[in-house]
Amino acid sequence: MKVDQRDQMIDVNIKGVLYGIAAALPVMQAQGAGHVVTVSSVAGHKVGPGFAVYCGTKFAVRAIAEGFRQEAGPHIRSTVISPGAVATELPTHITAGPAKDAVEAMYATAEISADAVAGAIAYAISQTPDVDVNEIIIRPTAQVF
Repeated sequence: MKVDQRDQMIDVNIKGVLYGIAAALPVMQAQGAGHVVTVSSVAGHKVGPGFAVYCGTKFAVRAIAEGFRQEAGPHIRSTVISPGAVATELPTHITAGPAKDAVEAMYATAEISADAVAGAIAYAISQTPDVDVNEIIIRPTAQVF
């Protein structure tokens, strides 16, 4: 893997989550309530060949969100959304090789709309304050991975 691609995945997928939480947490603590929604991936549940770093960053998102849930207190909720193939630009960000071929094959089978993911998020945040939907995996019915 190219070092610049690896560093970008770490910067966006891990550091981005940490910076977002750091920015929002003081406000949530001051108001005594809040809800952090992080986006992982089905790749945060299963590792595939050629995806070790990407999967590692998505596993990290899940670990960070679970740690946040335990540490933030009883009035701040945490939800991890783990989508499968979603109709986004993600496949265009992968350079040539087996990983690109695997992603293109997966997306050729099926993909869901971003609206479906938004619906899952809306479900999680619409719950009453005593309910914390911690994790949702959402993917096309036909998706194997």
